[in-house]
Amino acid sequence: MKDSWKKPSTYVWIAGILVVGALIFLLITFTSSAKGKAVATIDGEEITKDELYENLVSQYGASALSTMISDKIVDLEAKKEDIKITDKEIDKEMKTLIESYGDEETFEQQLATTGATKSTLEKDIVKYLQTVKLLEPRIKISDEEINTYFKENKDSLAQEEQVEASHILVESKAEAKDIIEKLADGKKFADLAKEYSTDTASAEKGGELGFFGKGEMAEEFEKVAFSLEKGKISDPVKTSYGYHIIKVTDKKAAKKANLKDSKTEIVATLKNEKLQTEYTTWLTEKQKDYDIYNSLESETETE
Repeated sequence: MKDSWKKPSTYVWIAGILVVGALIFLLITFTSSAKGKAVATIDGEEITKDELYENLVSQYGASALSTMISDKIVDLEAKKEDIKITDKEIDKEMKTLIESYGDEETFEQQLATTGATKSTLEKDIVKYLQTVKLLEPRIKISDEEINTYFKENKDSLAQEEQVEASHILVESKAEAKDIIEKLADGKKFADLAKEYSTDTASAEKGGELGFFGKGEMAEEFEKVAFSLEKGKISDPVKTSYGYHIIKVTDKKAAKKANLKDSKTEIVATLKNEKLQTEYTTWLTEKQKDYDIYNSLESETETE
């Protein structure tokens, strides 16, 4: 329903882990499969699993193995520091990640494109949280950095006018009118959304779309949603998706950014930026503490 979803930069890192994780999965799968078996043929000429495996290792093996070595170092250091990651922490990160994609359906589609599952993602989240806990003592944010960031990003930190709404999406105007009659008879909006809405992602939540600003919804939808008073329900609204019945549940007026309200967000952003750069420095330091043998690295050096 939304035209685009903003994804916090924290999860760009996890998205990168997912892609590498998918490559590792491919490499392991082909290693454990029966060797020599054809995976494709062209006019009877075979491409074997051995050939595919060698190609995958040649193109992606060094990157995948390097990531596995780095992950192992994180794991060993977390054990040394007795760092524990709870189910509650994992669930919280998973929920935030899903919300960053807008809804669970979009999130699962993204997972599918990387060949990952929720189970593999949970492992990546554990690794991410271990890394955060290991590096947090090294990351300091000064008042000067906070003030500078605020001055440079005032516009993006300002709160735009927002509407919180629920909707019921159906195919025809007649269906929409029928549902409006049911609402007039005292039926609950959420119950009708679950029963009739073709927007399955929001239907599960009783039609809830959460807060959104201008430019995030279809133009016809947005125009009506922003014009409705809180608590009011619209007449049928036609968009390219079908016919919507919109209920506005809350509104937020546009507000200029101020440092006090923005400080938590600024600190989180700066920490995340430093976390990604500090990780490289920390990892380089820790690699010196371990006896590491990387066969793919050794092969490259001898060629």
